[in-house]
Amino acid sequence: MTKYIEKLEEIKKNYRYKKDELFKRLKVTTFAQLVIQVASLSDQTLEVTAEEIKRLEDNDSATSGPDAEITAKTNGKGSPGEQSPSPVQLINSEGAGDSSRSTLQSVISGVGELDLDKGLVKKVEPSTKDKPYPDCPFLLLDVRDRDSYQQCHIVGAYSYPIATLSRTMNPYSNDVLEYKNAHGKIIILYDDDERLASQAATTMCERGFENLFMLSGGLKVLAQKFPEGLITGSLPASCQQTLPPASARKRSSPKVPPPAAENKWRFTPEDLKKIEYYLEEDQGPADSTSKIF
Repeated sequence: MTKYIEKLEEIKKNYRYKKDELFKRLKVTTFAQLVIQVASLSDQTLEVTAEEIKRLEDNDSATSGPDAEITAKTNGKGSPGEQSPSPVQLINSEGAGDSSRSTLQSVISGVGELDLDKGLVKKVEPSTKDKPYPDCPFLLLDVRDRDSYQQCHIVGAYSYPIATLSRTMNPYSNDVLEYKNAHGKIIILYDDDERLASQAATTMCERGFENLFMLSGGLKVLAQKFPEGLITGSLPASCQQTLPPASARKRSSPKVPPPAAENKWRFTPEDLKKIEYYLEEDQGPADSTSKIF
């Protein structure tokens, strides 16, 4: 019972659920698995069979993420009992490849285990490493202000401040218009702690975006579950875990300006190994109390 109460407190602290949310939520663990798929198949067409989709969703639903139960109960519009389409289902709702891809099967069945020795992560040429993944199935938008984005953001994210939505003329970039309700594509919004992202997601859903997801918990939860690998730059203080008093005193050395985010569009093999490690940690054996979430 104590662990159950602790889980409830964690939800209240890190998530801002509202009864009639128009947008759908994307768990950070599901996002991490999508990242690994895209990175490992960057030079191929992303095709997923129905069997592979089920494996990925089963792996993700088995995690103890605090939003698992709530996400399952709503369809993104506050209607209990109706199953919300997952991002994987949206990406692969039609035209999925008929043949299994051994690389993708390895990623899914191994919870994102990449065997670098067998060449699943191909060497990226200098001419392409600083460019976004070609034909990426998701568009990741950071809705914080430009300064916050330049200080820290998820690798591959575009800066799209929420104020942009208030423009009378051209509130959407070409990328946003290209991904809006496009077959096999989704748009993901995030911020530090859901405050801005939930507002932006609601506005965009009201304007007809049907393939839009909000990263549940924002950078705060993502940094807790994936301290390394997904983010470039220095996390804002609000997203950093509080240090115990003793540790804080030890770190009372002269302050050094935190490093700014790199102009980084792709994940390195080292990044992917870190993401896989934390995925395995998160998807380890769950006790009975965590399964209810």
